[in-house]
Amino acid sequence: MPVRAVFLAVLFLLSVWPSIATAVDEEQVRSRAERSFDRLKQQGADKAAVQSPPPAFPQPRGEDTPLYASDRYLIGKGEGDMSKGRLVCQRVSELSARTDLAKQIRILVKEHMVDRVRERSGRDAEQDIEITREELVQEFLQGVTIVDRQIDEEKKLCTATAVMPKSQIQPKAVPEQAGSISDVGR
Repeated sequence: MPVRAVFLAVLFLLSVWPSIATAVDEEQVRSRAERSFDRLKQQGADKAAVQSPPPAFPQPRGEDTPLYASDRYLIGKGEGDMSKGRLVCQRVSELSARTDLAKQIRILVKEHMVDRVRERSGRDAEQDIEITREELVQEFLQGVTIVDRQIDEEKKLCTATAVMPKSQIQPKAVPEQAGSISDVGR
């Protein structure tokens, strides 16, 4: 009989022990986690009070020094018309400023000229020259920040200024030209 009682007691303890151990472990883990989170919150509050994060772009230094040095930044300016509303005007001026930045990096210019000479019977020849210029800008910009937005109610104009660090400009690979010297000799 005693062996059977010991066996049942051991069986009972084995079935109950995991729940007792789990409850104790969960409480220890919970209290340890709460202490860690409290310490992290305190450290974060201390750092925020002592040190503010550095700005992404330099702050104004004075009236006589430029805010964004041209040797380190590209600066683009854009305008928009207030006739479509304030929000659309701001959006157009920002897009125009970004486009101005992209034009400073890379631009494709196409020009098409048509020269017409008309002669009518009995009259002097008339010459008409038509020139069409087209600018194509297709550039992926990174690190662009709109640093200034202004609205001129009198002139019905919005302006925006975009800034991009020159370090963000990626050099574009030069495509190989067909008919190189090595191909000609073959």
